[in-house]
Amino acid sequence: MTLPLSLTVNGVERHLELDDPRVTLLDLLRERLDLTGTKKGCDRGQCGACTVLVDGRRMNSCLALAVSHDGANILTIEGVAHGNTLHPVQAAFIAHDGFQCGFCTPGQIMSAIGMIAEGQVGSDPERVRESMSGNLCRCGAYAGITEAVLEAQKALDAANRKQVA
Repeated sequence: MTLPLSLTVNGVERHLELDDPRVTLLDLLRERLDLTGTKKGCDRGQCGACTVLVDGRRMNSCLALAVSHDGANILTIEGVAHGNTLHPVQAAFIAHDGFQCGFCTPGQIMSAIGMIAEGQVGSDPERVRESMSGNLCRCGAYAGITEAVLEAQKALDAANRKQVA
């Protein structure tokens, strides 16, 4: 028995057949769609390396069954840049050394993008740290990550003000 599944992944509509209803969204992305930017860290929802946006909300894809997201819009790290132009969060991570080994960086960036979209950032570093607490960095790049998120928020706010004006 196969299960049909339709997803929009990084703006591309995908129609798939699943042989197993227990396939996680993480495994579907990595193994079936070859989107390996989303990392498999703990596989228990504790590290945040697998964070993606599902219908605009942050989600640990290792805990999500793919079949339960039929019709969803999925955004992974591969879909945030526009051609050669980095997303403001990606650019801020580079500018503030918000990574060292880079393993957690895709999940950190996706979480930051989701957090900014949710309107949870503001200008308070403690608020950023609290909202990003589900994303672990074993290298300890937290200071750079916090600075990057705050800078990206400012850049996106400025861009939105220009569009309104």
